[in-house]
Amino acid sequence: MFEVEIQAADALAGLRNVAENTRSPRPLMRAIAGTLESETEANFAAQGRPAWLGLSPRTLKKRGAGAKILQDTGRLAASVASRYGKDFASIGSNVAYAAIHQFGGTINRAPYSSSVRLRTDAKGRLLRQPTNSKLAVFAKDSHKRAVTRRYTVGAYGITIPARPFLPATALGRLHPRTARAIESDVQAWLRSITEP
Repeated sequence: MFEVEIQAADALAGLRNVAENTRSPRPLMRAIAGTLESETEANFAAQGRPAWLGLSPRTLKKRGAGAKILQDTGRLAASVASRYGKDFASIGSNVAYAAIHQFGGTINRAPYSSSVRLRTDAKGRLLRQPTNSKLAVFAKDSHKRAVTRRYTVGAYGITIPARPFLPATALGRLHPRTARAIESDVQAWLRSITEP
């Protein structure tokens, strides 16, 4: 008679390791959160992947030719943070204007009125700026010769194009390159829990 005896201790230990790690895949979630952060940082560095719509001519004039998109002060990029737990990984921003940049949209401004103090000369005429005669000179409270003028601004809208900095589409789907990176995280994690 021919017999084969299988010692299953190593196989059972590997199965126990898989069972324990699949109940709490926290290391996998930590890796995925790190990937989400890396992909977001790469989006800011590349100014969008695919490239974001460029800055408006008015913004370029104000900030200069080398201005980076979504990085005037760096506050938005610095606010992006990931979180993870035993069964989730997420990324987001707590900055109020983050969503309008991610998804785009129109900000509707209500009409408003205000007043402004402008400097005058001895005859009561408005002083004009030396570089542009169409512009008046603002007056401080300490200026004695000044006039207060009221003005009204009508309702208007500001349209912000979508510049998705998080590695997901407007429908919440991961970009293919991010999905591939997370797939690599999952494969590495599976190898780590199945190897003896």
